[in-house]
Amino acid sequence: MIRVLIADDEAMIRAGVRAVLTTDPGIDVVAEAADGHDAVELVRRHRPQVAVLDIRIPKVNGIEAAAEIHRTVPTTGVIMLTTFGEDDYILQALGGGAAGFLIKSGEPEELITGVRAVADGAAYLSPKVAARVVAHLASSGAAALAGRRSAARERVDGLTAREREVLSLLGCGLSNGQIARRLHVVEGTVKAHVSSVLARLGVDNRAAAAVVAHEAGIVLPPAPDQQ
Repeated sequence: MIRVLIADDEAMIRAGVRAVLTTDPGIDVVAEAADGHDAVELVRRHRPQVAVLDIRIPKVNGIEAAAEIHRTVPTTGVIMLTTFGEDDYILQALGGGAAGFLIKSGEPEELITGVRAVADGAAYLSPKVAARVVAHLASSGAAALAGRRSAARERVDGLTAREREVLSLLGCGLSNGQIARRLHVVEGTVKAHVSSVLARLGVDNRAAAAVVAHEAGIVLPPAPDQQ
């Protein structure tokens, strides 16, 4: 059973998120919060596997709450709920330890997929979020975009062939177990590769690594075992 906390200052949004999640018998919503301060306290109390946070919750915003949760309860993966136009917040959250990003207007199935992925130790970037992040990074102009792509590819070129393969699958949102099955290796080997990839890329979490994979253009198409 995956234990989940929901944090949003709008009761209707919380109810909607709960309603979607409870359609999956393997997910249990153990707590709800209306602000970031309560979200952090409830995570400390209930120790859920996943916390779903709105970026703009009051008192302590979602980015600050995600960073505090990552620092004090690192076993809880954080998914940020965003809306279009919040690209700067997404980029900030990438550096704060968030493991997943979903657009509020996305398909309900994405919420369940994201929660399951993060609970399984994967990063989950909604395809819409990944596209928005890359588009936002490109918005500073063609020269800046070319520079970022070149820098991402240069960072990726510093990886071994196997590490690049792992990064491309990580960029698809696969967990260590799914990557292991895809590559026909043991999960411990994948875990070691992921740790090496994060260190070599100079990023703190899988979601940030996934953005590098998207920027470098090495993300592979989904496979049947990704589901």
